[in-house]
Amino acid sequence: MPIPDDVTGDEIDKDVRQELQSLPKGLAEDVSRNLVMVARLIDEDPEGAYGYSRVALRLASRVAAVREAAGFAAYANQKFSEALAEFRAARRMTGNVDLWPVMADCERGLGRPEKALDMAGAPEVQKLDKAGQVEMRLVAAGARRDMDQLDAAIVTLQSPELASNSVQPWTARLRYAYADALLAAGREDEAREWFAKAVESDKDGSTDASDRLAELDGVEFVDAMTEDEAEPRTAPVDLDTDLEDDEDDDEVEAEPTRVPADESEVPQAEVSADDEDEDDEQDGPEDAPRG
Repeated sequence: MPIPDDVTGDEIDKDVRQELQSLPKGLAEDVSRNLVMVARLIDEDPEGAYGYSRVALRLASRVAAVREAAGFAAYANQKFSEALAEFRAARRMTGNVDLWPVMADCERGLGRPEKALDMAGAPEVQKLDKAGQVEMRLVAAGARRDMDQLDAAIVTLQSPELASNSVQPWTARLRYAYADALLAAGREDEAREWFAKAVESDKDGSTDASDRLAELDGVEFVDAMTEDEAEPRTAPVDLDTDLEDDEDDDEVEAEPTRVPADESEVPQAEVSADDEDEDDEQDGPEDAPRG
């Protein structure tokens, strides 16, 4: 796949670069450039990122960082079975538990929320850092909601991290998930309070908390074009001139309507035909699990 000239491969994390040192120099450069493209495209063009991840996987399937990147690219495309296999392979290679929450979320994507809950109670969770533990809590709450256990989902999200006033990278998502669960349970007033708190902590716009809050407040967003701009304006009428024109009407002879001599003079309407529709196919469930 084509890679822009400005992508050198040096952009990748130093730990990944160190993993690639086991490869021949030329091969390591090719793999690193493909990994850079995966990272660059995964949010805006998941399909493109997936393509580059498959190239990297063919070149260096025994490198844990490559398996992990392939897993995240598959996950972004809702290919949950494939993603889970790649994450498991990466974990076997490194013994690291960092991927445990996203592996559990893959179980949700495969329609196995009970398995995700089992993973949430596994000893591996205790080995996660604070961010990983919060992520695992989000996945567990999502699994509860998958099983229509709204009250249990709310309780799952209630934690010291939720109650804390300090803003951490996970704060906005945690507050948003809690507000969303409250709203699903019919507790609208509490949901509004927590959506407002999510807005306060969401400095980079990682959630749509502001839109959800506005919706609860009954705020409607309209197009920037005003009604006056959308409709043609009517010219103002000068009454004096109008009256003078009326007085002269009797003196002006109406111009006869010209009838075309034959049908060749009648302008024909142009018709364009473009009725081909393209069908898009999507791999995976309609709604991706929200960890």
